[in-house]
Amino acid sequence: MKITLIVLCVLCAATAAAQVGGAMSSQVIVYHIPDHPQHAEMHPMASEQSVLGGTAYRVEQGERPLWEFGPVSEQPSLGDVARAYRKEKLTAKKAQVVFEKQGS
Repeated sequence: MKITLIVLCVLCAATAAAQVGGAMSSQVIVYHIPDHPQHAEMHPMASEQSVLGGTAYRVEQGERPLWEFGPVSEQPSLGDVARAYRKEKLTAKKAQVVFEKQGS
């Protein structure tokens, strides 16, 4: 069974290599990049177009700025956070049993 599978794989690989071998050409292919000289010239600007799809968004009079909706929360400084973390670490519950040697 194994020998049959190996022979089948070798046969398929040889067939695939033979198919690709004839299609490959040894001729050099030169690619030509298209030239677009009008991109660097002056053009009039296009008319304004809405990216929102017409009347999907409207601005009304009397909108309030965001700062009027509430106070800005003050973030504690990094030093205060570090002090609180250190204090919490000192008062945290410690393990009663410590294993010196783990594993075998």
